[in-house]
Amino acid sequence: MEKNKLNLSQIIMYAIQGAIIGVGAILPGVSGGVLCVAFGIYEPLMELLTSPKKALKENYQLFAPFLVGWALGFVLLAKVCEIFFTLAPDIAIFLFFGLVCGTIPDMFKKSEEANRGASWTPFVVSLTVSYVLFHLLEAGEAVVVPANFLSFAFCGFMWGISLILPGLSSSTVLIYLGLYVPLTEGISSFDMGVLLPFGIGIVVTVLLLAKLVNMMFKKHYALISRIILGFVISSSLKTLPHEFKSVWTMIISFVCFAGGFIVAHWMEKSEQKQKEEAGGV
Repeated sequence: MEKNKLNLSQIIMYAIQGAIIGVGAILPGVSGGVLCVAFGIYEPLMELLTSPKKALKENYQLFAPFLVGWALGFVLLAKVCEIFFTLAPDIAIFLFFGLVCGTIPDMFKKSEEANRGASWTPFVVSLTVSYVLFHLLEAGEAVVVPANFLSFAFCGFMWGISLILPGLSSSTVLIYLGLYVPLTEGISSFDMGVLLPFGIGIVVTVLLLAKLVNMMFKKHYALISRIILGFVISSSLKTLPHEFKSVWTMIISFVCFAGGFIVAHWMEKSEQKQKEEAGGV
């Protein structure tokens, strides 16, 4: 995708996006896949998962800073943000919601440009059905699954699914099954009894599904992008709190939303401008 050398600001931007996605991948109520779509990383990432050699050759300048940022966010920053979510969940959720919303206008624009005559019915159906499914999952009674090799492999499977199918928050499902705490504790302590099966689950999921999704994107971009947009918006709406602890919490939450929106929108526009100046697409 990018054949010109990246400047320092682009490298920093990709690293920051990777860190945010890495954090979002493990935090409850946040979908790493949604953030990948929001930051325009989703399609290159699907290409990387299905054709690593080709993707690295074409996008190595993107993936190098992005993956470094992702690793830092996933391993080091997730614990800090988990504390943030625990102490001020409403504020944290509105910040992430702002980050997603700041890129949604451009996502609509890209989908429309892909096929101006295509129907938006898939978007409406996806938005409605996914919202109902997320609501049913949220309303269900929690169960406790024993923490063992198979259950951690299942955690990896769910994490891979949430990456490939944006909108599904793996953390929400894992909390429902009682696996979220042992998983995050295992990751933060580098417990190989957790990391090994978790990694196997991710790899198996990617091998089974990523190629199919990538093929569908290439053949039916407008259709798939609109289905994913429905998932992105419905999952984001489901994370929003219905009430606030205080007026100050509400005000700070809205300020954080505005900040997240502005930062995401700025990153999106800056990246487009830099690509245009470099002769990119």
